[in-house]
Amino acid sequence: MTTRSATRSRTTRETAITIALDLDGPTGTVEATTGLPFFDHMLDQIGRHGGFDLALDAEGDLRVDAHHTVEDVGILFGETFREALGDKAGVRRFASGLYPLDEALIEVAVDLSGRPHVAYDVPFGEVLPLGDPPFNPEMAEHFWTSFAVAAGITLHVSRRAGRNTHHVVEATFKGVSRCLRDAVRVEGTGVPSTKGSL
Repeated sequence: MTTRSATRSRTTRETAITIALDLDGPTGTVEATTGLPFFDHMLDQIGRHGGFDLALDAEGDLRVDAHHTVEDVGILFGETFREALGDKAGVRRFASGLYPLDEALIEVAVDLSGRPHVAYDVPFGEVLPLGDPPFNPEMAEHFWTSFAVAAGITLHVSRRAGRNTHHVVEATFKGVSRCLRDAVRVEGTGVPSTKGSL
């Protein structure tokens, strides 16, 4: 079986990031260091629930705020994910589901379409920063949008229920990660598209 892995780096005036990703694990091990403990915790969900091995190191201008770090990690993760997928031969392509975390319930649907589109509807009552340095929970949408556009996938995420900000954000990361795991699963040989490519 072809190894589905990639390593990429990205350096700008705002961030310096390196990511190594293996879509087929095998251990779901994550080593994520961004300077944002809550964000690191969310990135850990990607490996554990996506079944991916992920090593990510990011240094950003956190003295400004977390925006650039979260955005650029999303962009580079999407680019690395897309490269690791290769021609997508045999992948399941679609995945969807409902993902609970206590009172929170998130609905996710993914299509490895090659056409970037994001529909994200995860409102919060009161936006409470999480962790120290703080992670603005509204940045979760920006992360997943940056990822999906760079990866070339269609992603729908919506909140069905939830009051606790931490639970809502974490259920989102777990749900998207689980759908990605299911969508990249190889279950055939051909590219699952009438076009012959994705």
